[in-house]
Amino acid sequence: MSAQPEPLLELRGLVKRFGALVVTDGLSLSVAPGELHALIGPNGAGKSCLIAQVTGELTPDEGEVRLRGERINALSVPQRARRGLARAYQVPRLFGSLSAIENASVAEMARAGSGSRLWHAASDDRDLAIASLSALQRVGLGDIDNRVAAQLSHGEKRLLELAMGFAADPALLLLDEPLAGLGLADSAAMVELLRSLKGRYGILLVEHDVEAVFSLADRVSVLVGGRLIASGTPDEIKADANVRSAYLGEGGA
Repeated sequence: MSAQPEPLLELRGLVKRFGALVVTDGLSLSVAPGELHALIGPNGAGKSCLIAQVTGELTPDEGEVRLRGERINALSVPQRARRGLARAYQVPRLFGSLSAIENASVAEMARAGSGSRLWHAASDDRDLAIASLSALQRVGLGDIDNRVAAQLSHGEKRLLELAMGFAADPALLLLDEPLAGLGLADSAAMVELLRSLKGRYGILLVEHDVEAVFSLADRVSVLVGGRLIASGTPDEIKADANVRSAYLGEGGA
């Protein structure tokens, strides 16, 4: 019997409190290399708070965050990014006055630690321009590389933020509701893009669209009130009586 590979991301007994409110309650989960692990649950379950503890935007009160076996609790957001974490937010965070390719270039320069060149045009550095354009092409934005980010549609902004994640050469993508606010066509395109990423990156996906989750995920974990109440394959989660009562019964799958 072959040994299981070391988890790419491992969360061990995370606890996060805000006063008397416990928003993460002894939570443990892992993401394997190349795995798409989805995290679902009702509003207020603590999903985005958990993602923020992985990226370093919040510090857990107890427990460990480990990336490739390294405990990273003490590392800053930029340090974690340089170790391979990339996050996409519920509301895309872009440089609105910069073009699509310049946004991708900023991410690439941040990864390389070349902050002193931050505002140089991508065209000044051929390798940088090629890497940035490649990231845009991967998400289908290669033909609008010179469009200003503020002029992009909501769906295009979502794709651009993903491209910025690719430009940072991540090991793990943290995606916080990438389908939120998208129309049917853009949602379908995003689902197909996420499907194409499986196996290439580890992905921790927070998403309310359970139909999309069940079609994409290798594993699904269900968070309610800061606690994981179930974790398993999509079929196992669909059949779990506790999950159906606590979450899917709200009108999910």
